[in-house]
Amino acid sequence: MTDFLEKINSYVWGAGLIFLLISTGIIYTVKLKFIQFKIIPFFIKNPPDRKQLRTVCMALGTAMGTGNITGVATAVTVGGAGAVFWMWVSAFFGMALVYAENSLSVTYSSEDAKGSMAYLDKGLGCPVLAGVFAVFCIMACIGMGGMVQVNTFAESLIPCIHISKYLLAVIIFILIFLVTSGGADRIGKTAQLLLPVVSIMYMVGCITVLVVFRKHIPHAFGEIFRQAFGIRQAVGGISGYALSRAVSTGVRRGIFSNEAGLGSSPILHSSADSTDPQLQGMWSMSEVFFDTAICCTLTALTVICTGNSIQTAFSAVMGRFSVPFLAAAMAVFAFCTIIGWYYCGETAFRYLSGGHCRKIFCIMFSVLASAGAVMTMKTVWTLSDIFNGLMAFPNLVGLILLMNKVKKE
Repeated sequence: MTDFLEKINSYVWGAGLIFLLISTGIIYTVKLKFIQFKIIPFFIKNPPDRKQLRTVCMALGTAMGTGNITGVATAVTVGGAGAVFWMWVSAFFGMALVYAENSLSVTYSSEDAKGSMAYLDKGLGCPVLAGVFAVFCIMACIGMGGMVQVNTFAESLIPCIHISKYLLAVIIFILIFLVTSGGADRIGKTAQLLLPVVSIMYMVGCITVLVVFRKHIPHAFGEIFRQAFGIRQAVGGISGYALSRAVSTGVRRGIFSNEAGLGSSPILHSSADSTDPQLQGMWSMSEVFFDTAICCTLTALTVICTGNSIQTAFSAVMGRFSVPFLAAAMAVFAFCTIIGWYYCGETAFRYLSGGHCRKIFCIMFSVLASAGAVMTMKTVWTLSDIFNGLMAFPNLVGLILLMNKVKKE
């Protein structure tokens, strides 16, 4: 069964999806006149208010999951240092995608349909496609956004606090239910309270390691660019394989981290009070930049410069304090991802159910997500990855067919 699912996953996340994501991002980049370079001037003129910052933290919390630590380390291990370059590529063109997603979301969202479902239903006039997206979103929410995140940080937390995994599952259930039952407002406030502090602490930790190993930084960047294009591998006649692996791993992990093109970002930004398509689009781009270009890059450089895992790299600087520090960072990143993804799943569920049974979904999600602490997750990981990728297909159809609408706005 696992082999069968892995095969499906390889097809979903194959060259077709990667080509579709990158090519759509390139087209939007050109049509929007390289809007990525307009972020800093825009934000100087439009500083965020408190409510906008809350929305940004909620959306960023969904992206800033365990993928920023374990996912990036895995990308470097599997795809080599060159995978980092392709993470940057996916982030750059992904910024144009999330701008388009959020611009369309603000234009078409209403009480009965929000985010990607709004522009697939009302913009395209295709409620069936919106319903398909909603189903994939709910499955990805429960799997990738819930069970997988809980399992990852439970594995890092249990050795530090020596607690029964069943007791930890109960505690996690209570925490998730307390936050998610309060809706978007409580989710946003929680993310706003936790995420900035822990993100800064984690980045300071990475920067400290890089200062200690600063002599290796030029070599690390050299390896990133050399391995990205298979220059060294070409000598041995394996450049095609090495390059394809670096591209696939880098783009996939980049998307896994920043979620550009998957359709989750417009759902989260639909909770904002602002009805300005440009404002929400610009803020969503900043999230992709911070998540991948800054946080993921710091993780990757830490791994490449030290030649070790994040745990070993941090222990070289922090000693025995590195274990609880990373466990706490993983727990906060994972929790912010969980509550952010819950809002995506709940919004999709409300679209399918006509706005009913919200409390039932809240309880169901809390139970299933917390069960991740006691489960063997290989099959769940694969299924979650499949549904995460499947979300992109209907979403990209909407982005491609509504391209002129985004350009007009």
